[in-house]
Amino acid sequence: MPFVRSNGASIHWEAEGSGTPVLLIMGHLYSSRMWYPLLPALTRNHRAIWFDNRGTGESDTTPGVTIAQFAADALAVLEAAGETGAHVYGVSMGGGIAAEFAMAYPERTRSVTLGCTMLKTEQTEIKGAQKLIYRLPRWLVRAMFKRAKPEAYGSAAPRDAALHDIGVLSRDRFTMAGVRAQAQAIAAYATTRERAQARLTMPVLVLHGDEDKAVPVEKGRELHAMLPDSRYVEFKGAGHNYLVANNEASTSAFLDFIDGVDAAGGAA
Repeated sequence: MPFVRSNGASIHWEAEGSGTPVLLIMGHLYSSRMWYPLLPALTRNHRAIWFDNRGTGESDTTPGVTIAQFAADALAVLEAAGETGAHVYGVSMGGGIAAEFAMAYPERTRSVTLGCTMLKTEQTEIKGAQKLIYRLPRWLVRAMFKRAKPEAYGSAAPRDAALHDIGVLSRDRFTMAGVRAQAQAIAAYATTRERAQARLTMPVLVLHGDEDKAVPVEKGRELHAMLPDSRYVEFKGAGHNYLVANNEASTSAFLDFIDGVDAAGGAA
């Protein structure tokens, strides 16, 4: 089980397959094992590299982390895997990290795919019930996962796939201190449209479900409109986790995109 040290933390990562490298960045609370819907198809012709964000899976939990630090962790993983650059794909919070990675390290980014995410231009606060949830004991949060409804995945989500994902998620590893730190990093992060437009000049793919309740689909459409050269794919009947709700369509959209970038010679 490989690990890399990054700014005082031990970060767990894995890699599988051969071909053009693809760096995968998971979202808030989830460990990298939640990439399981994509990996079988991705690793047939590409080298997939995935890792646990701080506070999840086998990686360390550290206080006071930032989105920029998460992006630096991703770079440390990429270098530990022996790669100088990769296609970068992030979902939800991982989409924000992927965008920050691409803006901070454009020379390392062959393309960037931003799934069920948004460009955050203002700092926010964690309020009310959300703040309370982050103070609950982990056993109670796990119990809440087990009681999740398949309908939350969207009207197009296969019920068996949603139930399977709920089971996988209920066994996933995280620490409450870690997910609080992640939430605080999200709240404290902000960038600008001008920075994004100036630095996201590599090929960009934006993916979003039209029934997303966590990050409304309008945010995905806005992100695409802000980056006029980006490609946009919207999944009808998909909630926030379109990887499960529309697995075949989202996998095909991503693979077609990166294969097209590779055929054209890539960006980095």
